[in-house]
Amino acid sequence: MTSGLSRKFAVSIERWPIAGAFTISRGAKTEAVTVVAAVSQGDCTGRGECVPYPRYGETAEATLEALNAMQEPLAEGLDRAALQAAMPAGAARNALDCALLDFEAKSSGQRIWTLLGRPAPRPCTTAFTISLGTPEAMASATAKAAHRPLLKIKLGGDGDDARIAAVRKAAPESELIVDANEAWTADNLEYLLAACANAGVTLVEQPLPAGRDEALARIKRPVAVCADESVHDRASLEGLRTRYDAVNIKLDKTGGLTEALAMADAAQTLGFEIMIGCMVATSLAMAPAMLLAQQARFVDLDGPLLLARDRDGGLRYDGSLVYPPEAALWG
Repeated sequence: MTSGLSRKFAVSIERWPIAGAFTISRGAKTEAVTVVAAVSQGDCTGRGECVPYPRYGETAEATLEALNAMQEPLAEGLDRAALQAAMPAGAARNALDCALLDFEAKSSGQRIWTLLGRPAPRPCTTAFTISLGTPEAMASATAKAAHRPLLKIKLGGDGDDARIAAVRKAAPESELIVDANEAWTADNLEYLLAACANAGVTLVEQPLPAGRDEALARIKRPVAVCADESVHDRASLEGLRTRYDAVNIKLDKTGGLTEALAMADAAQTLGFEIMIGCMVATSLAMAPAMLLAQQARFVDLDGPLLLARDRDGGLRYDGSLVYPPEAALWG
């Protein structure tokens, strides 16, 4: 890399077909819309991928606009530390934060974990997601994945007790995480948690809507409960201690790996178990999270497995085992 060259910045929207459909309590989709940021100088390019999430008021177009607004600061030498204050947490900052990290690694010729003073990541077992559907459809999909050690089951509220029972019958040996995506209510919370306990579920993600989850502090929780939509960055951790046992850290929520690493350390200090999650996206979005996965109790980085095809040079998946990225992909 020639130091006299100015940095260039490019942003693009990509669309990746999903294998079938991906259905949660808020609806179904047949493609993953991602935004990719690329920071380059000379022959060195760093990339980062994010997934704008409508639940948080994000769109691909607005994310593109927010990133393009960073052209001038980047040309003037914006670094990751300054980026944390220059952009709010969210998908756009995630793409740029990860692109800058990748750029740092590639321009130095070292792996990013070495630059960050972290141990080299090891392969991890990822959850595999079963989309929301009828109990019969979910049982059928689960039976095909019953060889996997960890399954994540999307739930939707009414009828979830039947879904839980059907899935457990179809995969008697798999460890189960269920994810209600805010679809339960204070009225059915204890009943459905008991159904989960009876089925041997290990973890329940975000049963109640964010901001309306006070009931979790008032009941005895027979299954560990994990915050997802209720937690975004370090600032949101302290208020969740009486309601949740674990937190789901996603780069698109924290605004990148820089904040996510700090958040994971803070969460563990407060006594939370760590789950590393993802949106449906390509391996470029999963790769940075492999650094976080090393300190997580639960790893959910199956996004590429849900696509009709992944990008070239993607992560290696061997069944449910996901391997750290090659340098050409990221970091």
